[in-house]
Amino acid sequence: METAPESPSGAVSASSGIRMVDTNDARWSDHAMKPPRVDDAVLLALRLYDVAYGIDLDAVERLAAERAPTSRLRFRRARAKSIDYGTPPVEIALGTTELTLGVETLRADATARVFDFGTVSVTLRMGVAARDWPDFTHLVREWDTLTRARWQGWQKRLDHVQQLIAPALDRPSPPGIEEDYLITLVRRFDRPMTADELLASVDMSALLARETQPLSEQAKRELLRHTYSYYPADLAVLTWDHAFILEPADDMEIADVLETANAQLLEMRHYDAQLDAELPRMYDRVQGARAGIGSLARRSHANVARDLHARVAEVTEIAERVDNALIITEDVYLARIYGAAIELFRVPTWTAAVNRKLAIMRDTYTALYDEAATARAEILEAGILLLIVFEIVMAFLS
Repeated sequence: METAPESPSGAVSASSGIRMVDTNDARWSDHAMKPPRVDDAVLLALRLYDVAYGIDLDAVERLAAERAPTSRLRFRRARAKSIDYGTPPVEIALGTTELTLGVETLRADATARVFDFGTVSVTLRMGVAARDWPDFTHLVREWDTLTRARWQGWQKRLDHVQQLIAPALDRPSPPGIEEDYLITLVRRFDRPMTADELLASVDMSALLARETQPLSEQAKRELLRHTYSYYPADLAVLTWDHAFILEPADDMEIADVLETANAQLLEMRHYDAQLDAELPRMYDRVQGARAGIGSLARRSHANVARDLHARVAEVTEIAERVDNALIITEDVYLARIYGAAIELFRVPTWTAAVNRKLAIMRDTYTALYDEAATARAEILEAGILLLIVFEIVMAFLS
C-alpha cells in the first residue's frame, strides 16, 4: 500500500489525508497555550497471555455465553471490506472491579478477548471525567504503576477465562511470556482542540514516558516520533508500551488495532522462546540418532526427522495465522497506525528470528532424511553385491 509523500513539515498530499505530525515545529513551544481540561477519557490496561496452540472460537462463544456476555470484534468506522480480521476474536465480559489510585477509589470494567491463534488478552477499562491536564497526567501515571506492577487481579481473571473456555483449547500452554500495554484515549476536552493545538499546549512526553524527571528535547523527539493525524481533531501517538489517542468520534478501532499488534508480538516471542529451547534438544537427538548402529540408527534418523518436520509444520502454520490476523486495505489511517505499531513492537524482527530457527530445523530434518536414504541405498547395494557373489559361487559349485 502506498501513501502520499510527506512534505518537510510532516504534511502529506490530500490524496491520503494522513499527516505524520512534526514534533519539531516551532509553533509547539511550551508557552503556546493553556493546557485543556479532560472532560471525557478512557484508560485501558492490557495484559496478554499465550494459553494454547489454538482456540476454537465458535466453542468459546458457546461455552462463555452460558455465564457471561460475549461478542465478536467488529470495526464500525472502517468501510466494508477495507479490513479483513480473519477470525474476529471473541470478547467476554468479566465484571467490574474497584481500584485504588492514590487517595481515590475508582471502578474499572474487565474484559477478555480470545484470539484463535492461542492468545487471551485481559483488559481493564476505566472512564475518567473532568480532570485538568496536570491532574490527568498524574492519574495516568498512577494507573500505569498500579496496573503494571501492583494490581494482583490479572492472574485471577486469566484463570477464570481459562476455566471457562478449557474445552475449546487445543494443546494448552504452560505459563510463559506475557505482554502489557497502556492506551490513553481522550474523547472530549473542555473546548474544541485540533491535534496541533493539543501538542502545542501540553507536554505529551510527560504522559507517555515512565520517567519522574523531565526529558531532554532530543529524548522527547525520539519518544514522540510515531505521531499521526488524519482529521484536524484526531491524533495518535505511539510508543513501545503506551499510546495516546484523541478520538472525538468515540471509536475504539485504533485501540483494537494496537491490541492485535501486541497479540502478534506475544505469539512471535512465545514461539521464538520455544524454538530456542528446542534447538539444543534437537542437536542432542540428532547426535543420538547418528550414534546408533544398523537398522536402529535408521529408525532413529527417521523418527527424529519426522518429529522435526511435524514441529516445523506446526510453527509455520501458526506463524501464518498470526501474520494474517489483521489485513487493512482501504482505511489508510488505520493501516498507517497498524504498520507503525508492527514496526515499533519489532514484530518483523521476532518473525525473522522464528523463521531462521525454522530454517535450521528444516535443514536438519532434510539432512537426516538424506542420511537415512543414503544408508538404505548402501544396504541395498550391499545386498545386490551379495546376491551376485552368491550366484557366481553357485555357478562354480554346480
